[in-house]
Amino acid sequence: MASEALIVVDLQNDFCPGGALAVAGGHQIVPIINRLVDDFEHVILTQDWHPAHHSSFASSHPGRSPFETVEMPYGPQTLWPDHCVQGSHGADFHPDFRHDKAELIIRKGFRHAIDSYSAFFENDHRTPTGLAGYLRERGIRSVTIAGLATDFCVAYSALDSVGRGFVTTIRLDACRGIDLGGSMAAMTSEMQAAGVKLVEGQLTPT
Repeated sequence: MASEALIVVDLQNDFCPGGALAVAGGHQIVPIINRLVDDFEHVILTQDWHPAHHSSFASSHPGRSPFETVEMPYGPQTLWPDHCVQGSHGADFHPDFRHDKAELIIRKGFRHAIDSYSAFFENDHRTPTGLAGYLRERGIRSVTIAGLATDFCVAYSALDSVGRGFVTTIRLDACRGIDLGGSMAAMTSEMQAAGVKLVEGQLTPT
C-alpha cells in the first residue's frame, strides 16, 4: 500500500469564480488537481458544509460585515459571506473536478457554533475530524495538500498535519489564496517554520 495520500481541500463552487466566496483563479487549479488525482493511490477530499445561519457568517452577526473579525469562545474568528451551505450548489465540488476516485470526504464546519478550516481539527484546535486516525490506520505517513484557499484551509490543514507527525507537502501550483490583510505572507512563513514543504511543479508520490 502506498504510504502517501493526496488531500484536496474545498474545491467547491463557492470558492471558485462566480461563487459566494470566490478565490481569484480558483478554477485554474482544477486541471492540475485532476492530474494529481490520477497520480495518487489514496485521495481524500474536504468539503465545507455549513448549516444555514452558521456562526461564521457575517449575516449571523447584526451590524457586522464580511471579513471583520469577532471573538468566539474558541478565539478570533473571521466573518465570511454565507457560503457552502449544506445541499446548495455552492457547496458542490467544481463540476470539472474528477473526484470519483476519492476514498474519503471530510465534511467540516457542520457544527453551528464553530468554524473549521483544517482537515484535521475544528477551529478550537481540540475537536478532531478523525482524519489523523484514518491515515494512520491506512499506513499513510506523508500527505500532499492542494486546493483552496492557500492561506486558510490549506495552510491550517498543513500545520495540523505536521503537528500530528505527517510529512507534509503543499503543491503551490495547485492552490490559490485569498490574501486577507497579508495572510498569504504570514501563513507561508508559519508553514515554512513548522516544516511544511512548499513546492511547485511535478511531484512524484512515493
